[in-house]
Amino acid sequence: MAAMGHRLTKIYTRTGDEGTTGLGDGSRTGKDSLRVAALGDIDETNSVIGLLLCEELPADINELLTGVQHDLFDLGGELSIPGAKLLAEGSPVRLEAAIDHYNAPLSPLKEFILPGGSRPAALAHLARTVCRRAERALVAVGESEEISVTGRQYVNRLSDLLFVLARHLNLVAGHGDVLWKKGL
Repeated sequence: MAAMGHRLTKIYTRTGDEGTTGLGDGSRTGKDSLRVAALGDIDETNSVIGLLLCEELPADINELLTGVQHDLFDLGGELSIPGAKLLAEGSPVRLEAAIDHYNAPLSPLKEFILPGGSRPAALAHLARTVCRRAERALVAVGESEEISVTGRQYVNRLSDLLFVLARHLNLVAGHGDVLWKKGL
């Protein structure tokens, strides 16, 4: 993998002072555009996963989530370069395999569960909720602009994976799921 070089030599450019931002294809768009909002939500999802990775996690989950961070960066690249296809087409299938693997030892859900239990599980739930917002933002962009089907599928599967990982992390930590109790 080649080094990126010195692409960001000056962090502030003043080009966004009027409320627009540059996209990777050289075009400019409003900072409040749906595309930029989706890009921010993908970035926030990646950041929350980074926070989760600061916890002591099993090595396989650490490796999985580190790969997810790279995938999310690719998806962010797709959003910042309209028409680009950077996320590998097989990425959603990879997440499905991980979901199946980590879900297998879990007991079937009979109740709704609340976010919580162990700290890593709670952070996985937080990442899941931010990921769901990112998915809604991608759908909104897709209503008026072209975005990749793979990207939408990936974010949908990622939120499912984060849910399953939260349950798995509670199991590993010796916590059960935090069950919702109606009326409390």
